[in-house]
Amino acid sequence: MSKEQLIYSPLSGKIIALEKVPDPTFSEKMMGDGIAIEPIDGVVVAPFDGEVIQVFPTKHAIGLKGESGIEVLIHIGLETVSLNGEGFETYVSAGDKIKAGDKLVTFDVDFIRKNAKSIVTPIVITNGDQFEPLNKTDEKDVVALDSVLLGTKVKVQGNFSQSKEKSTGIQYGQEAKDIVNAVGGIENIAGATHCVTRLRFALHDEEKVDKDALEDMNIVKGSFSANGQFQVVIGQGTVDKVYKAMVQKTGIQEASKDDVKALGSKKQNALQRGIKTLADIFIPILPAIVTAGLLMGINNILVNPIFSDQPIVEMYPSWAGIADMINIIANTAFTFLPALIGWSAVKRFGGNELLGVVLGLILVHPDLMNAWGYGSALTEGTIPTWNLFGFEIEKVGYQGQVLPVLIASWVLAKMEIFLKKRVIDSLQLLVVAPIALLVTGFLAFIIIGPITFTVASWITDGLVTVFDAFPIIGGLLYGGLYAPLVITGMHHTFLAVDLQLIGSTGTTFLWPIVALSNIAQGSAVFAIMFAARDEKLKGLAGTSGISAWLGITEPAMFGVNLRYRFAFFSAILGTAIAGAFITLRGVQASSIGVGGIPAPLSILAEDWLSFLIGMAIVIVVPFLLTFVMAKRKLPK
Repeated sequence: MSKEQLIYSPLSGKIIALEKVPDPTFSEKMMGDGIAIEPIDGVVVAPFDGEVIQVFPTKHAIGLKGESGIEVLIHIGLETVSLNGEGFETYVSAGDKIKAGDKLVTFDVDFIRKNAKSIVTPIVITNGDQFEPLNKTDEKDVVALDSVLLGTKVKVQGNFSQSKEKSTGIQYGQEAKDIVNAVGGIENIAGATHCVTRLRFALHDEEKVDKDALEDMNIVKGSFSANGQFQVVIGQGTVDKVYKAMVQKTGIQEASKDDVKALGSKKQNALQRGIKTLADIFIPILPAIVTAGLLMGINNILVNPIFSDQPIVEMYPSWAGIADMINIIANTAFTFLPALIGWSAVKRFGGNELLGVVLGLILVHPDLMNAWGYGSALTEGTIPTWNLFGFEIEKVGYQGQVLPVLIASWVLAKMEIFLKKRVIDSLQLLVVAPIALLVTGFLAFIIIGPITFTVASWITDGLVTVFDAFPIIGGLLYGGLYAPLVITGMHHTFLAVDLQLIGSTGTTFLWPIVALSNIAQGSAVFAIMFAARDEKLKGLAGTSGISAWLGITEPAMFGVNLRYRFAFFSAILGTAIAGAFITLRGVQASSIGVGGIPAPLSILAEDWLSFLIGMAIVIVVPFLLTFVMAKRKLPK
């Protein structure tokens, strides 16, 4: 029987379950299982006999290895990487042998509490797959080196290091190591995270990146630098597995997503930071919006006369109930859009996301007049009001609106943070949330809502006027510029505009062009697939094309089309022509759906024919242009 490995507490303080740590990197156990401590002093000691395997340059985290082979990460505070070592002092280096109780790190508790997100310190087992499930302490308060924090046993007898070398249980482990080496090694990485398609690195020096090595990896679809981050395109469904392997194999993901954003933002100007903030807010809610769009498309097929003179629900009345139920399910995300935005925005601004949900629901409370009826009520003079000490405040909701809840969420988060720093812990539950929500709610109805509603109306009216007056120019420019905007990340800005258009007018004329742009990138990369003789390029182009036609264009754009610029420009030209055509024809989408071949589901039924012609343009034009050029320029 293997001997139990005991891990003593490296800190004195209050025990917190890892699942309750306010950082998904730890709460979702991306790096492994463990426990967290809210420290009462600033001294970290060795929790066992062993060695130091890593001391992070910013001194906020340290990796240790016990005699049994167990590897432990001690991460002092949350979002402390951005402090760049200020407030920390280390006493050991990588490779040092340690004894239980040796002083490892000291830190200024008050400074970190004031300047970081949290003082809570996770203690995580990063190679837990080699050990039995953890036995965790039942104590609520622990004392450094006096309390046993965790206990476990090695799963397999024998030499641990050998079993680790032979283990192939971690999928994409070798690929993860190769990627880390190609971006300059562990010492060149300040932080790393991932999104739907890409690994995102904050690097100390991007000149150290070996781009040729990255391109030679079968798993890598492409790489580029944008928004202060070096991004490696892996692909949807695989990137999270590679990221997980990096976490377990290299220990590099000690930085949360917010850490990487903070490091990358130092290289960004104000406009780039603003765009990045919008992306951080809207990307998490995109799955709900896209799902709603697809379901609304199915409902459109049932209730509109597309395939005959009568809609399906009239031809077969038994389908009416199904269509109505689908409509309710589909409309929920748009009806309560402020709640979704409130959740994501408050979380992004550093507040309690549940308060953001409540704020969003307040703005669409059923006792308020529905925003979609505001125009007619204004004409009729029937807008309900509150009388606040002689001031008349309109009692209007903000259904489908984006700007009001965005600004209100920022106010709520900042107010919550302000109060938390000044209210003692025992009173925070009774004081912080009620005051923050009450004050923000009053400001939302009195100032924020009316002003931002007016601004949003100006934006909507301005776009509609321009595209009505110059439809060909508008469609040509937006169609031609959308793909370059994806490279810079500025395309995320238009997601908010699309949602605002849908909330104000019920439809959007911008999103159909986005869908065509995705199809065009797929068509161009398919042409590369047919023209290329290199088997790796054929395989990469084929999978990237399928991805693009299903709405995810990054593998196609960054992996192939930008490498062969004629393919990228062919896709842009096709999109510009198709964008001008569908805008001239007045094509509208009732929702945001999948921006590829399934896109017609989100297009108004009466615009299907025009949109399908636009699809034909972006399938044929980019394919033919790219194929002809590829035959001339690709190696034979």
